[in-house]
Amino acid sequence: MDSLLLLLGFICMIIGIFGSFLPVLPGLSSCWVGLLLLYLTKAVENNYWVLGITLLLTIVITILDYVIPAKGTKKFGGSSYGIWGTNIGLIVGILTPIPFGVIIGPFVGAFVGELIYDSKNHQRALKAATGSLLGFIA
Repeated sequence: MDSLLLLLGFICMIIGIFGSFLPVLPGLSSCWVGLLLLYLTKAVENNYWVLGITLLLTIVITILDYVIPAKGTKKFGGSSYGIWGTNIGLIVGILTPIPFGVIIGPFVGAFVGELIYDSKNHQRALKAATGSLLGFIA
């Protein structure tokens, strides 16, 4: 049983490492599941503090991955439509199989959201979408 858990934990860690570079893979959460599987074996002492702290960090960083692009949109003058567009675009970008969808999605979402808010001001929509992109990169 330990060998199976070690193998599954190793696979989760590898997926997590690739997920750090490929936005379509769940990087941080896969790494945490791999760590949990490692802790379920007899090879590692149970230290629930480490698991708890890493789970908390995983949750916080995952939430920030969604919040920071929206804050970038707001900082660059985006409206609530642009913020909603950013979040919807991020989810659509994650779920679509296009390359760099997770980067393109929030940008397009913020742009479309701002155009819905004010269809005549393309410059403002582009500025808010750029803020979304910079927020994602940060």
